[in-house]
Amino acid sequence: MKLLPFAVVVLFSASGAIAQEVGGMGPKLGQGEVQPPAAKASMGDLLSKGYEIKAAVPNGGKFVVFLQKDQSAYACEVKSLTASQCGALN
Repeated sequence: MKLLPFAVVVLFSASGAIAQEVGGMGPKLGQGEVQPPAAKASMGDLLSKGYEIKAAVPNGGKFVVFLQKDQSAYACEVKSLTASQCGALN
């Protein structure tokens, strides 16, 4: 019976060590902090910076377009071919 509590302690300590190696939170030591782009931009600006269109959804007479690059995402409301307004999602 004394073996069960010992096994639980070993499993919890091992899972914590694995979690630190696998994911972690934020950049590792020595890596620079990634700066997010501006909160508002045009769709043309975002595409020129390397953002990719992930989805487009019709919304009445407009489209909502979702763009993503790495861990940064934007939603853009496209009113016409030359008019768009984008906002950061994260």
